[in-house]
Amino acid sequence: MNTYHPDVQRPDTHSKIMGYLLWIVGFTGSHRFYYGKPVTGTIWFFTLGLLGIGWLIDLFLIPSMDREADLRFTAGTTDYSVAWILLTFLGVFGVHRMYQGKWITGILYLLTGGFAFLGVLYDFWTLNDQISMKNAQRG
Repeated sequence: MNTYHPDVQRPDTHSKIMGYLLWIVGFTGSHRFYYGKPVTGTIWFFTLGLLGIGWLIDLFLIPSMDREADLRFTAGTTDYSVAWILLTFLGVFGVHRMYQGKWITGILYLLTGGFAFLGVLYDFWTLNDQISMKNAQRG
């Protein structure tokens, strides 16, 4: 049974700095995807951050989203911020998958444009869980 102890510090899995950098373009939902909120990330993407209102509110919610992500995801040798930068800027080339040691799908992404971008969309929804599972297996 997992018991929460308030005086025990959880490892920092996500970065507030990265969250705020992604918030700058947060009307696309990028910071919400980063913190493991794919449903609202998708809503932000299609509504431009709830017409900018949700985007502005998120400026103040990032610290709590960061704490929640630190509690939810497993820290380890695979860094969430590095993986998210690779996915965001090089996702269609599969570099984020190669970084995780998933060489076969990484090469397939490279040859197919991220499975015609559908694989990249899948990874936007699941990257945090993929890394968390990988880090838990190593621990």
